Amino acid sequence: MERQGGFLITRIKQVGGRIFERILAQRNIDAFNGPQGRILYVLWQRDGIPISELSRETGLAMTTLTGMLDRMETNGLVRRERGDADRRKILINLTENAKMLKDDYNEVTKEISEIYYKGFAEEEIRQFEAYLRRILVNVEERM
Repeated sequence: MERQGGFLITRIKQVGGRIFERILAQRNIDAFNGPQGRILYVLWQRDGIPISELSRETGLAMTTLTGMLDRMETNGLVRRERGDADRRKILINLTENAKMLKDDYNEVTKEISEIYYKGFAEEEIRQFEAYLRRILVNVEERM
């Protein structure tokens, strides 16, 4: 039997991303896009983190992340600040505007989660996410 886990995960990510963008448009949310939402999500959990840590948490390459942060800074969502202890370290902080978008983001992610898990029992969801975490650990070990 041919294993298709990687293909299926990639396909779900592609289709899910399009649905996420469509939901944003339907709700007239234009302050951020799907990929920027990943960055915001991490910062809503832990604001003021170094760009290297943000890269690791989002899975975005530093070059990709830097360009995205440039656009987000221009759009008033994040700001770069020097660390107090180590002035060489650049910390990424949310603006007040970005903090106010968290509820919108949560509504969109709730809607997409309902699409993803339609017909699943709670135990199936818990088990599925546990498997995904194990896969993530396996691939992160190879980085």
